[in-house]
Amino acid sequence: MDVLKVMAVAAMPVSELRGAIPLAIYCGMSPVQAYVISVIGNLLPVPILLLTLEKIREFARRWELTSRVLDFFERRALKNRELVEKYGYPGLAMFVAIPLPVTGAWTGTLLATLLELKPLKAFAFIALGVMIAGLIVLASVVGVLSVF
Repeated sequence: MDVLKVMAVAAMPVSELRGAIPLAIYCGMSPVQAYVISVIGNLLPVPILLLTLEKIREFARRWELTSRVLDFFERRALKNRELVEKYGYPGLAMFVAIPLPVTGAWTGTLLATLLELKPLKAFAFIALGVMIAGLIVLASVVGVLSVF
């Protein structure tokens, strides 16, 4: 059951790896288990979003409230477009690899969609970014725990 909890936290847009890896360690998982389960959970929504986000955006545009919410998230994602425009797909991986709020797999997927990147290639670079971010978060969590 803990595995499903960790995967669910990893799959959510706000918590992603920053929430899932500490939760997994708290639940008693080894660092390797925490990393693997969290990365898999974080990547689960990405291919679905890459294939459906354009339709979701069209649907959300039907109502003023959802259109405004979408505009807010799109503006935030597009603030980071320079990294992707300058470095291409590796820039997308770099963006996703930074484990800060609004730089994870969800925002990377939105950015890839807005910039009309190829879904399969975008997925590969988002996955690379998620794996790097997972290592950074894991190192942070294990490092902090080793102090205590």
